[in-house]
Amino acid sequence: MIRVLVVDDEALVRTGFTHILNTADDIEVVGAVPGGQAVRTVREARPDIVLLDIRMPDVDGLTVLAELRRMPDCPVVAMLTTFDSDDYVATALRSGAAGFLLKDTDPEQLPYLVRALAEGGTVLSSKVTRTVVDGYLDQGGREPAARLTARLTERERAVLVLMAEGLANADIGERMHLSAGTVKGHVSAVLSKLEVSSRVQAALIAERAGLLGPAREEDTR
Repeated sequence: MIRVLVVDDEALVRTGFTHILNTADDIEVVGAVPGGQAVRTVREARPDIVLLDIRMPDVDGLTVLAELRRMPDCPVVAMLTTFDSDDYVATALRSGAAGFLLKDTDPEQLPYLVRALAEGGTVLSSKVTRTVVDGYLDQGGREPAARLTARLTERERAVLVLMAEGLANADIGERMHLSAGTVKGHVSAVLSKLEVSSRVQAALIAERAGLLGPAREEDTR
């Protein structure tokens, strides 16, 4: 079972997400709490996945994320937001969030996205704007994305593209006919060479470098 904690200041959102996710046979919502109870509940319930509202009145979602990231066994954290252009998103990604979802995500897709997170995949809303991507990459004095990806070998670039498409290690191995250990090694090398700490950050660099051409064409239609 994939254990999920929903953290949101709106009771309606917590109830809705709980109902949707509990309909899946392999997902169990172990808690649905406002921000002020998030850290304590994580320690008590030990979820695998935390869906965390990025803006809450009682405690800022980024503050909660920072506290969770300091835990020895930090769960996978994906941010929830109402706005696809929320400036907080870039900060959350730099802080180690595994992705972000809009609160109006198709209910049928929600269990799939949670499974992808549990398998180590990258989850980014299809409505991620160029503003969010550019804002993330332009802050902090990072090298241009093309220069960063030029450090990768041909196989590492192929792995990066599949990572950016949201595939977990097992799926990448199946697609490229590689063992799990080999894929893990490539993923570690990609993160190291791109100087990032998460698959989401790597995915954004891949997008900016133009490695996801077909997806970008679809976004402009």
